[in-house]
Order: sequence, then C-alpha cells, then structure tokens
Amino acid sequence: MFNKMGKRALATLGGATAAIALAGVAYAHHAFSAEFDADAPVLLKGKVTKVEWVNPHTWIHIAAEDEETGETTAWMVEGGTPNTLLRAGLNRRTLKPGTDLVVRGYQSIDRLCAPACKANGRDVTFPNGEKMFVGSSGTGAPDDGSDPTE
Repeated sequence: MFNKMGKRALATLGGATAAIALAGVAYAHHAFSAEFDADAPVLLKGKVTKVEWVNPHTWIHIAAEDEETGETTAWMVEGGTPNTLLRAGLNRRTLKPGTDLVVRGYQSIDRLCAPACKANGRDVTFPNGEKMFVGSSGTGAPDDGSDPTE
C-alpha cells in the first residue's frame, strides 16, 4: 500500500510522536522543592481510596480524618516510582482501597485542596506498625531520616 518513501515518512512520524510523548513524561518529573514545602510537614491518618501506579510518581489517594472535628479530607500523596515502591515491598495488594494508613510527608507549596490536598509522602505506617519509605530523595527533599539511603 505504501511505497518506500511513504513507509519512511510514517516511521519518522512515529518516532517523532514517541519523542514528544517521552518529553511530556520527562517534563512531568520535578524536584521535591519545586512542588513541596520542606517546612510544612503533614501527618495524615485515613483509608486508601485509590492508588495510581503511574510513572514518574505513584499517587496514593487517602481520605484523611481530622481527629478533632471528625471531618474527612481527600489527599493525593505522591510517592516514588512504581518500581521504587515494588522494590520496597509495596504492591497492589498491600495498598488496596480500604487499607488504613498513617502517612508522614510534606504539603504542597500551593496549599490548594482542589480536587484534593497534595503532599509528598515520605513514609507510610500500616495498622500492624510496619513502616515503609515511599518518597524520593529528589533535589530539595528534607534529610529527615525517612530515606534508608541517607
């Protein structure tokens, strides 16, 4: 159907499309200090509502309950790459919806909570007391002892 020239043009177009898609992923990756505030720690207690296993960062969605008011707030907690979490022992079974978690991390610089509040998660603690590092040591991330490689 295509002549040699048409096949070459189609291959070039496909390569250009792939390069643009990858550039978008690279652009989405950021330094900790570009989005999160090392001076705004958060401690969130609640249930997992959803987990997004996407690159370059996983997102753990939780419904965090305010102990004083009983009100629930939706939070999106950024973690490391899916591969980082898998190597740490976290997977779709350990982070399924309904799982109780305590998340320690840092709030976003913009403090906006639409559609949900955002934080960078440093570690999660399960009801059995097991604690796991979920963050990244990106540029500007606080040296808070969470990262086992620090």
